[in-house]
Amino acid sequence: MTCAGTIPTCLEAAALVTIGFCAGTAGSFFGVGGAFLVTPALNTLGFPMVRAIGTDLAHITGKSIAATLRHRRLGHVDWKAGGLLLLGTLPGIKLGTAAVMTLERAGLAESVLRCVYILLLGVVGALTLRESLTSRDDTEAKAAGAILRKRFPIGPFVCLRTSGIQSISLWSVVLLGLTAGFLSSLLGVGGGFILMPAMIYLLGMPTRVAVGTDLLGVVFSGGYGTFLYAREGRVDVLAALIMLLGAAAGSQIGAVATKYAQPRRIRLYLALTILGAGGAVAAKQLGATALSAGILFALGLSLSGVIIYTLIDGQQQEDMKDGNRRNE
Repeated sequence: MTCAGTIPTCLEAAALVTIGFCAGTAGSFFGVGGAFLVTPALNTLGFPMVRAIGTDLAHITGKSIAATLRHRRLGHVDWKAGGLLLLGTLPGIKLGTAAVMTLERAGLAESVLRCVYILLLGVVGALTLRESLTSRDDTEAKAAGAILRKRFPIGPFVCLRTSGIQSISLWSVVLLGLTAGFLSSLLGVGGGFILMPAMIYLLGMPTRVAVGTDLLGVVFSGGYGTFLYAREGRVDVLAALIMLLGAAAGSQIGAVATKYAQPRRIRLYLALTILGAGGAVAAKQLGATALSAGILFALGLSLSGVIIYTLIDGQQQEDMKDGNRRNE
């Protein structure tokens, strides 16, 4: 549909704005940057996989700044945890970028990266779906995190008060950041769709705090990744800026909607979105480009609709409660 590096037509620009809005809404709601939608969508629109990753990293960096500030006002950011994660994230990004450039020089980037995408999206989506259907709140996730923390008793230990974690190995947080950073640079996903579930199930963070803290990490990991990809000439700045027009509005909607959504529903919607994105990448790998594009746009628009409904319904219920209090 479009060619990376050229000036987009009106239709292509509209598609980029739509992608940005859907990714901004979903990313701020889930705390994952929304890149698992954007990179496949750009690839479907004609961007080579490596350029799609670099452009996506530029887009999610700008979008995540606004979303993080919104979550900070809601009290959903654990700054200490975010700082510790960054100690591992930055070297992980360097390793991931080197791996991608090696694959590109060998002519294997397109097929290998798509296959890794399909595998990772499938596994993470299935595990998150299973958990969201079997638990009602954050209790089971916190219990799982407590068990895993005891199995990693390597000091020094730190306290993460905002997350309600009294003691956790510093190295477990840093290693999690290293993994997220590597995947961020390898796939252009900000590490988010891996990091957000991992912070819930491995560290035992509350869902809303995991969302805000993950977005904080995306700002830095995406920014550093963008620099590394831009240095290799793999970032389409114009396309990233066009997507940011839609993402600016979407990120505000998604952040506020988390205030009204049940934690279990956030995880359920995340799981279904990840699985849908995996299906779209699989369709692209099999040569069904039109089907892949249809899945991604239907997924993005329907998810944005659900999130907007959650926001409106939550605000209406809040207004009704305020009205009842005034009448008492």
